Amino acid sequence: MEKYGLIGYPLKHSFSIGYFNEKFKSEGINAEYVNFEIPSINDFMEVIEENPNLYGLNVTIPYKEQVIPFLDELDPDTAKIGAVNVIKIIRQQRGKVKLIGYNSDIIGFTQSIQPLLQPHHKKALILGTGGASKAVYRGLQNLGIESVFVSRTHKADGMLTYEELTPEIMAEYTVIVNCTPLGMYPKVDFCPNIPYDQLTPNHLLYDLLYNPNITLFMKKGEEQGAVTKNGLEMLLLQAFAAWEIWHK
Repeated sequence: MEKYGLIGYPLKHSFSIGYFNEKFKSEGINAEYVNFEIPSINDFMEVIEENPNLYGLNVTIPYKEQVIPFLDELDPDTAKIGAVNVIKIIRQQRGKVKLIGYNSDIIGFTQSIQPLLQPHHKKALILGTGGASKAVYRGLQNLGIESVFVSRTHKADGMLTYEELTPEIMAEYTVIVNCTPLGMYPKVDFCPNIPYDQLTPNHLLYDLLYNPNITLFMKKGEEQGAVTKNGLEMLLLQAFAAWEIWHK
């Protein structure tokens, strides 16, 4: 039986294990999906070595960047953003293993947001600077949209802080993507500190969160007439992409 799995820490709320095991059951696939909750990335190779029938992994926080030094190769898009969430495990002769890193978040996000984009959506604000935000940046770049990161503190040149979001910037950057955990259940009364009163029906607000279904970030956008979408479809699309990566 082939095995697939997820590495991260902690893994209390894992979408992948339920999704993939249900897929295997419904499609009659002789495989199983398990969680590998490892307290340190240094335990990663132990997972590979102790599971000879393991052919693919998903990677979640905090290891999307930490796992890269253990890999043999990176997909070109993945190399540019420096964050991995899918690993293809190729079993070679004499027990040798080749590990290739991919980022299916790029695929899932791009496919999910693309149908909502209008000609006036030329520039985007990306709220947050973690691994997911890097995938979003690359996805928007692939779609021809110029992006700027927004952070609570000034971390690097070219980034903005929330205090620097002037009416002029808000009018120019009509796509806003929330890559922060603000507003995720159970802390549903929180949202990124952007000037919501500057939003218009020309704005598109995309929240990577999907629990709750409508976050406070989305609700405040809708009150100003903005188009909104949560990250559930992206989650499903990136899972489809992971399966295709493991089997191409």
